[in-house]
Amino acid sequence: MLSTRNPAALPDAATLRRLCKALAVLDAINSQEFEYRYYSYNPAWAPGEELFEMTDGEGDQMLILFRPEGCVINGFLDGYDQPDKAQLTRGLPAAFDEFMFGEPVNSIGTTFCLWYTPAHGWQTGVLGSEEDGSEELLQILDNQPETYAEWATEYFTEDTDRKPITPEAVAPIYRGETLTKALVLAVVDELPDWVQLATDLQEIGYSYSFS
Repeated sequence: MLSTRNPAALPDAATLRRLCKALAVLDAINSQEFEYRYYSYNPAWAPGEELFEMTDGEGDQMLILFRPEGCVINGFLDGYDQPDKAQLTRGLPAAFDEFMFGEPVNSIGTTFCLWYTPAHGWQTGVLGSEEDGSEELLQILDNQPETYAEWATEYFTEDTDRKPITPEAVAPIYRGETLTKALVLAVVDELPDWVQLATDLQEIGYSYSFS
């Protein structure tokens, strides 16, 4: 189980970046209305920085910042106590200070934090004795297509006539393959607005060919 207690189970930064883009692409396919998506990706968050965001609309939120030095994860699970942030970030590389102690993280809150550098892999600061919600929020990052397929089938297709979302449909996007109409239609039966999806893919920075 992925958590702050088992950070080494997370993918490395390059794999995680590809996965985060894939999650944003899959949500763009499954919901053309942005407000119903859990996952988004901004490859131009700031010079040299890219940002992945997960939000459930009910208070839970996870941000992942990618920089040349590696990446850092800020997680906030509503209802959990916020530990001393100075302890959670003890040992945090200076490259991530502005993100973790600035906006929007400061306003969102922090119940857990992890970071990755090529030299040291995944690390955490001082962990408290209480649960921090990391198991719940980090699980989608296990890089297993089955995990997204199961979650998205429940979230997007429950009480509808849509077909279940299969791991086989998710896997090529997890691998970063160029998105084609065939790959899209393996995820959904039909797509109302191909122009909108193309725009979303450009904003995510994901390759596609719909010709």
